[in-house]
Amino acid sequence: MIIVKTIKEVREKVKEWRDAGLSVGLVPTMGYLHEGHASLIKTSSSANDRTVVSVFVNPIQFGPGEDLESYPRDIEHDSEIAQTAGADLIFNPEPEEMYLDNFSTFVDMTGLTEELCGLSRPGHFRGVCTVVTKLFNIVKPDRAYFGKKDAQQLAVIRHMVQDLNVDIEVVGCPIVREEDGLAKSSRNTYLSHEERKAAVVLSKSINAGKELVKSGEKDAGIILAKMQEIIEAEPLAKIDYIKMVDADTIKQTKTIEAPAICAMAVYIGKTRLIDNFFTEDA
Repeated sequence: MIIVKTIKEVREKVKEWRDAGLSVGLVPTMGYLHEGHASLIKTSSSANDRTVVSVFVNPIQFGPGEDLESYPRDIEHDSEIAQTAGADLIFNPEPEEMYLDNFSTFVDMTGLTEELCGLSRPGHFRGVCTVVTKLFNIVKPDRAYFGKKDAQQLAVIRHMVQDLNVDIEVVGCPIVREEDGLAKSSRNTYLSHEERKAAVVLSKSINAGKELVKSGEKDAGIILAKMQEIIEAEPLAKIDYIKMVDADTIKQTKTIEAPAICAMAVYIGKTRLIDNFFTEDA
């Protein structure tokens, strides 16, 4: 496995692979890789001849006061995990490589980005869509892999690919969890010992919601009320949102008739964590 810093190097290596008739998968990440990222890399390496992992903390998807500067970075740690999982190349550019001084072109979306994280983090998905489009243009993969933990992001990217006629298959992969149920996240490293114990309340509420759906409950209000009750019982937890949305449109739904996503963002102390479940998987 090799690590490259420039767009030119990535394109040269991918061209070599393409000239040899090899397929290419892409796993976009912001680094500080964990078992969730490793599962994406393993899935890509099993379906493609070569896998590129991008490790780039994208500054334009962070809003004012968010954790851009403190976001964990460790390329040595990342390279070990990526190589073990089957990656062939890590693309680890500096912000100046991705965004020139006169950078002024962005990819934006309406509709799907106006709920959930898009509502509480204005401009976030403009940054996501822009950087993912750039990565797609740089690597030109056959397939790209994203985790279902970021369910809204996955829906947004799928819609963007459809709207812009991007010839890439977008693959969603299951959430990977800790033994106690907490979804794997780079931001889990921010949690103190007490906060880490408290964070399990997210997966407890997810499990309760799943059980209600599994039992046949269709009223989103009843499901969300039960989940909210569980989270509000934890003193260290503060709800940003808990909502039931249509899986395709990301519009709120009162009744589960079509496939839906039950999504949440919850602050544990100062750390904002997300989790979700797809009703069809309950």
